[in-house]
Amino acid sequence: MSDALHLDKRLVRRAFDAAAAGYDQVAVLQREVATRLLERLNYLAHEPRLILDAGAGTGFGTRALAARYGEATVVALDLAPRMLEAARAGQAWWRRMPRLWPARQAFVCADIEQLPLKAAAGDMIWSSLALQWCNSLEQAFSEFRRVLSPSGLLVFSTFGPDTLRELREAFAGIDGYTHVNRFMDMHDIGDLLVGTGFATPVVEMETITLTYPDLKACLQDLKAMGAHNVTQGRPQGFMGKGRWRALEAAYERFRREGRLPATFEVVYGHAWAAGERGRPGRDSAVIRMPVARRARAGEDGST
Repeated sequence: MSDALHLDKRLVRRAFDAAAAGYDQVAVLQREVATRLLERLNYLAHEPRLILDAGAGTGFGTRALAARYGEATVVALDLAPRMLEAARAGQAWWRRMPRLWPARQAFVCADIEQLPLKAAAGDMIWSSLALQWCNSLEQAFSEFRRVLSPSGLLVFSTFGPDTLRELREAFAGIDGYTHVNRFMDMHDIGDLLVGTGFATPVVEMETITLTYPDLKACLQDLKAMGAHNVTQGRPQGFMGKGRWRALEAAYERFRREGRLPATFEVVYGHAWAAGERGRPGRDSAVIRMPVARRARAGEDGST
């Protein structure tokens, strides 16, 4: 990876700490993707005893996993401590209703690329829209493989390379800085899963498009979700009026039916920690498929 695209993890933590208080009010896309990822569990026969929610955020997925797997211990892990505080606060009322909340919980502030967990500790790792904040997806998958027990399950979603393509293209003619993270193609993700010792990986992709009245609303939404530009090649200082007008004009060419789109290519995947640890399992062919449905957000940002 070039230095310009390297993510500053200190800034990632700072951005999500700042977004934590209002995150649930704007994280429509994150909830929708997590819900669709949860649906995929219906087709995977697995009864985990310990689940790691890697990149738990404010705990939407953590709570859903705890409700689904009532006898399991669920560990919520996130890089941003204020996100974990929000996750802990968000489940408070569940604890007063033990019939709905039988699962045990733990909260861990740590980096996905350096998990503070012993080998073969967990039976399932769930990670929804967090892996795009890793500098090395290979390192993250290697850590997941290390932490999973034999026959453990990895279920994840992340963003593909068409994510925010309109913003990337609009900036391309404005300056030479990096403004959008690099996202990995689903074919390469599947190959990494095999290369880090996972068996029978399945990788799917779909496109979700949010729409906005103007560019300012789009960028404000991204900022509120914690999606700041934290690449080392980012511009320093504020954008001048001239560059802002040029960016608005460049983005306007994407306007359709009175709205400006923001495209998100969502990659879903799952794989099993079967076979000798550190080597691909016997069934290591990658199954890749696009998801037929496409979703467009309405004026309220809902999908």
